[in-house]
Amino acid sequence: MQKRKILFLGESYRADAITWMNGLKEFGDFDIITWELQTPNLQKTKRIYEFCTALFAIKKIVQKENPDMVIAERTTSYGFLAAYSGAKIIAVAQQGRTDLWPENSILLPFKKYIQKKAFQKATLIHAWGPVMAESMQKIGVDINKVLVLPKGINLDTFTPIEKKFQFITAIVTRSLQPEYNHETILNAFGILHQKGIYFSLLIVGDGNQLKKLKNKVHDLQIDKKVTFTGRIANTELPQLLQKSNIYLSMPVTEGVSASLFEAMACNCYPIVSEIPGNQSWISHQKNGHLIPTNEAQKLADALLWTIQNPDLCEQAISENLKMIENKANYAINMKYIATKYHELIEANSSKTN
Repeated sequence: MQKRKILFLGESYRADAITWMNGLKEFGDFDIITWELQTPNLQKTKRIYEFCTALFAIKKIVQKENPDMVIAERTTSYGFLAAYSGAKIIAVAQQGRTDLWPENSILLPFKKYIQKKAFQKATLIHAWGPVMAESMQKIGVDINKVLVLPKGINLDTFTPIEKKFQFITAIVTRSLQPEYNHETILNAFGILHQKGIYFSLLIVGDGNQLKKLKNKVHDLQIDKKVTFTGRIANTELPQLLQKSNIYLSMPVTEGVSASLFEAMACNCYPIVSEIPGNQSWISHQKNGHLIPTNEAQKLADALLWTIQNPDLCEQAISENLKMIENKANYAINMKYIATKYHELIEANSSKTN
């Protein structure tokens, strides 16, 4: 297989991006060049200005480096830049259920426009899960260009360990941002605390809600039962998941959650929000629990259910592990994606020769 060069447009420090790029290097022997916006998301005006002028910089890179292919995450930002980069082969990835977030944004019409252009010009469109492909189909995207396949997770790193469900030892691994509803999770544990239920809760990661959430823990008087790890190295995560028996995630929107896959690979029982992105993988009370967003009482009831039905939980985590091995194996999925890229590049080379 001939060595090829790819230009990646997106936040190269993000775990999803690292997984994508590492898989292409490992299974496709690709050289990867990266480019990303330098202005933080919080500086909206300055970031929009940088985005509007970014195409000139990207075109210069394409002319200088002559990559065989350009790939980009998010159809409403880097995907649009990739579409007009001048590259002949372009793959764009929809990161969320629709990428049109937040739904009340004044920029929504603009985002819809540039997303449409990204879809039209892309050679290949990644839907990391079925819910993304469904949203694309609804707006008339050429489904023949869509590859529905998650990047998967490394099953040599995230490995199962036997779990028991006598006690609640829960873990949350989502960023401490408002859209992940950590406050609802804490309220549920506040209910359990009032009932005298023993539990431990581990909250992994960092974000702008950290101080608020710590204050909430203090107000609920569950300080001794809740631990905040702060930001950790990704290499530490598998061990923390292995020590926990329940995985919690309550986002208001989701495309495909690598965090969910990681937890299931480590035999954590998933209790997640009842949204389309999670419904693609979880069936209520079969291989996990689906809880309406912001319903603390129902979440507390689900947590109690796990220790009242340990046999069902153990059966569920066994089935989840099989599903992850079959559908979200990084070694299989990324090898397929890398091979697909080489096929696109070779087909283009044949046309130009």
